[in-house]
Amino acid sequence: MTENAEEALHARTLGEAGPRVVFVHGLFGQGKNWTTIAKGLAEDHRVTLLDLPNHGHSPWTERVDYVDMAELVAAELESFGEPATLVGHSMGGKVAMQLALRRPELLRALVVVDIAPVEYPLQGGRTEDPDEEASPFAAFIAAMRRVDLASLESRSDADAALRTAVPSRMVRSFLLQSLAREESGDGWQWRLNLELLERDIGELRGFPDPPPGATFDGPVLWIAGANSHYVLPEDRPAMDALFPLTRLVKVKNAGHWVHSEQPEIFLETVRRFLDQVEE
Repeated sequence: MTENAEEALHARTLGEAGPRVVFVHGLFGQGKNWTTIAKGLAEDHRVTLLDLPNHGHSPWTERVDYVDMAELVAAELESFGEPATLVGHSMGGKVAMQLALRRPELLRALVVVDIAPVEYPLQGGRTEDPDEEASPFAAFIAAMRRVDLASLESRSDADAALRTAVPSRMVRSFLLQSLAREESGDGWQWRLNLELLERDIGELRGFPDPPPGATFDGPVLWIAGANSHYVLPEDRPAMDALFPLTRLVKVKNAGHWVHSEQPEIFLETVRRFLDQVEE
């Protein structure tokens, strides 16, 4: 944990023995999003699920910054006293890459899920494909902020309120995991700092310059959804320059939320990688 308890990230660990594996979620997520995958590894690993700042049960901050988030995750890893394999999806993947480039001694290996060390468009797509979904995150934030929490009677009411802006049932279910009863039990609250995320969403599309000459020379597994546009062939040179021991795996019939859409294949892919790096 960090020295300042107020800055410590919320963490939950499954498994009592074995090598350390740490999972970091994407935008609007929580550590518990990884529970199914974690249970699949916990028999022979100690698996820690983190809530990033402004998400879940972790503290809210005054700004969104990848380097700040990487430092907070690094503090958690330092507390283990041994290297860990770090797995990060989307925004969490960028946090994980920043940490690997700045504190490589903390990691045994790195798994990056459906994101690249590049800048993404704030609006519109990355390709000429007319079927590519434009970056939806600003619209998701606006939709969540429009939900009238004061008059909300049930989670299904919130689901209905989000349906127009978020047509995917899977994505709505994912977003609604961050909708919780207030401690008094009388109302509802988002476990997301939506105002801050809306203000700083431009920061999330970028990738801060790593320290001059920095590379992570440990093993890297890069998992991408075959139906996703977040990882394109032109992203490979940037990945290889920073992470020279990268192996890319594309998962069929999966989009950006690879681990939710194809959990069994994702788990088996990660398990095989861990078997290799932990020999």
